[in-house]
Amino acid sequence: MEKKKTKQEQNISSAKIRNRTITAFVIFILLFAGAIFTFVTIKNQPGETQKTGVQDPLRKVLNGNERVFTKIFSANHLAKTYPKSAAVKKVRVNGDVGMGKDFDAKDWKLKLVKAAGDTLLISLEDIRKLPKTEIIFDFKCIEGWSQITDWSGVKFSDFVKAYHLDQQSQKKYIGLVTPDGGYYVGIDMPSAMHPQTLLCYEMNGKPLPMDQGYPLRLIIPTKYGIKSLKRIGTLSFSDERPKDYWFERGYDYYSGL
Repeated sequence: MEKKKTKQEQNISSAKIRNRTITAFVIFILLFAGAIFTFVTIKNQPGETQKTGVQDPLRKVLNGNERVFTKIFSANHLAKTYPKSAAVKKVRVNGDVGMGKDFDAKDWKLKLVKAAGDTLLISLEDIRKLPKTEIIFDFKCIEGWSQITDWSGVKFSDFVKAYHLDQQSQKKYIGLVTPDGGYYVGIDMPSAMHPQTLLCYEMNGKPLPMDQGYPLRLIIPTKYGIKSLKRIGTLSFSDERPKDYWFERGYDYYSGL
């Protein structure tokens, strides 16, 4: 009698396992089909033609994230800094877009567009006369790597004071473009005026290497490296979002940390 009972129990157990396997397989197929349907639906949504770089539903999510980051942003929120000994000697290069090989450093001057028809040409020597600030922080790339790096230059907020840009700093954004026009970013004004944002001309205590944006680049620790434009050619102010290289390719405009 016991043997019969055991065999019956085994049959029931086998049936349960079979039923669970079939159920799990059906659920997997439904979820897989749902994922494909969602992907195709989103892919066929508008977006690319509007120069957002990504379909509208995904862009709305990124814009929602930006609204949250903007509300919690504070000038008192500082990126962690490190001693000079922690900085790497060989700094990784994060991209070369905008680093045209025909660039002649002797002819470089920063084009500061105060308003339409009002542009100042500022030399590196002029910028170096302003109060110098050094920051050693963990530079984060959107590709997933980071390095503790040593940068020096003038705070953007000090630059604004020195060139009497109080009216311009009331705008919502600054726009930065490389001399060859190949790379461009838009930065919200609160992030630009953050006390750790630098117009940077030195790395590890020496002039910037060419591949790191000589003679002048942006360093902005509150954002991913895609916003730290190398080799600034033109700096302008706007209440409208300036064009942004990676935004047009589907990335987050704000790119905050």
